[in-house]
Amino acid sequence: MSGLVSRLALLPRHAAARAAGLPSRLPVFVRTVATTQGQQSLTRYNTTTDWQKKLTPEQYVVTRERGTEVPFSGIYLNHSEVGMYHCVCCEAPLFSSEAKYDSGTGWPAFKEAHGTWERDESHACIIRRPDNSLGSAGTEVLCKNCDSHLGHVFDDGPDPTGQRFCINSVALAFKPRENNKPDPDEPEYLN
Repeated sequence: MSGLVSRLALLPRHAAARAAGLPSRLPVFVRTVATTQGQQSLTRYNTTTDWQKKLTPEQYVVTRERGTEVPFSGIYLNHSEVGMYHCVCCEAPLFSSEAKYDSGTGWPAFKEAHGTWERDESHACIIRRPDNSLGSAGTEVLCKNCDSHLGHVFDDGPDPTGQRFCINSVALAFKPRENNKPDPDEPEYLN
């Protein structure tokens, strides 16, 4: 079987190739090109999930149709409470408030995704995908769990990562840290 497959993957030499002195068999590589509309979900959510019933109209446009909110309008732009930002669609933890900073761009910005160790994002709940919809090469940020569009990542962020995750507020749900309150049994000088 493997011999048949390898024979099918090779084309016989063309007369022009023979004249140019190329090998008698040239490998044929077939690579499908997928557009954004053609990309299929790799997650546990499928087309039967009724996102329009679960989300507000604005959340649906941003997360499911790859929209973006108006700059400087998001509820988490100037948000400074300690806690975790989760995916609004599936509640996966995405970004810690400790990684949030003011980039001045009009959207909440984060240095790194939650679960990232140095440049390793294998334990984070985000994935990156090339995106040319803005007119130039960019990188889209998606929830790894449900494929919702979160925003984009750029290489002009602060040290140590040098990255700026520019995330739409409507794609996020904030959960405050529960241990942020003082412990009543703790001595007062430690609070």
